[in-house]
Amino acid sequence: MTPAARTQAAIELLDLIIAAARDGGAAADTLIARYFKDRRYAGSKDRRAVRELVYRAVRRHGERPESGRAAVLGLAGEDDALAALFDGSPHGPAPILPDEPAAPPSLLPAWVQPELAALVDPAEQASLLARAPLHVRVNALKATRDDLIGHWPDAAPLPHLPHGIALPAGTDIERDPRLQAGEVEVQDGGSQLIARACAALPDMTVLDLCAGGGGKTLALAADMAGKGRLIAADTARDRLARLLPRAQRAGAEAMIETLLLDPGREAERLASLAGQCDVVLIDAPCSGAGTWRRNPEARWRLTPERLDRIIALQAHLLALAAPLVRPGGRLVYAVCSLLDREGRTQVQQFESAHPSWQASRAIAAGRPWGAGTLLTPYHDGTDGFFFATLEKPC
Repeated sequence: MTPAARTQAAIELLDLIIAAARDGGAAADTLIARYFKDRRYAGSKDRRAVRELVYRAVRRHGERPESGRAAVLGLAGEDDALAALFDGSPHGPAPILPDEPAAPPSLLPAWVQPELAALVDPAEQASLLARAPLHVRVNALKATRDDLIGHWPDAAPLPHLPHGIALPAGTDIERDPRLQAGEVEVQDGGSQLIARACAALPDMTVLDLCAGGGGKTLALAADMAGKGRLIAADTARDRLARLLPRAQRAGAEAMIETLLLDPGREAERLASLAGQCDVVLIDAPCSGAGTWRRNPEARWRLTPERLDRIIALQAHLLALAAPLVRPGGRLVYAVCSLLDREGRTQVQQFESAHPSWQASRAIAAGRPWGAGTLLTPYHDGTDGFFFATLEKPC
């Protein structure tokens, strides 16, 4: 592919990504993979160059652009070499017209700004789109950090996390034998901190209410030394199915129960756990605003209406979880978001409805925010999270 053809391919892909974000379609990575599956002539260098241009455009625009061409024209206005590729050559983009509109740069959708926690100032906001680091968690069922940290040159321990390691950018962790052996799991330091906040111990009964693919479930299993009862619940069968091979690899399959919930009828399936759980973790569905550096297109998918629906679901999950906690047990609520209505305000409303519950901060990392803790890429080097630990009265 010529450089101009690569530019046109990026424009076409951005059109697909913009439409999918607007209509709730497939993720950008999926669309890119499909696009090149149908274009076998594109070599690896072509695919890499197109992908890089696509994500440059995605990261530059917090507001969803009108079109892929407008998005790339926005970049071209700051890059003469890119503008020169709009030359009308075969398979390349048409020449730029006088006064042709280009998408303006923006970091976040304008309506999101007032939703952010006040601690997330302009410097903090810029870091929401910076390159994400690579963190792993050593699986304490199989190894220790001291055993493994020398395996990767320039690896560094993560603060506040006895099993956390930061790896250099570009580390090929997916093919690493340590990962294949179940000795480590890829997991952001913020997720590791939330699992630590649960303070799960051997012989406890622990429920991961929104287990998804099971990253935090596996961290809890390691903290419990493989002993006790650990229930991974979710409403999506395919997400729970992904947990089983990971649990087998980690040596935790014997202690993990999976529980498929029926949306709207979750309480029926959970009734046997009423008052039985030492810990209930709600890693709640959320806007994902704390992970936009990993999924920058997600800014284009979020709308005020969708946020309202998410917040209602979060409140439902908190109400569902409270009766499951035993007297003296704890509920840990977490979102990978920095929007106050998903974090601090949700917990404030829970406390108003349950005034005898007590919030506690057992983790030194992050900054106090309301009754919980705020983690941000700028301040903590993790993805953005809010989490709170709430203890039920005896």
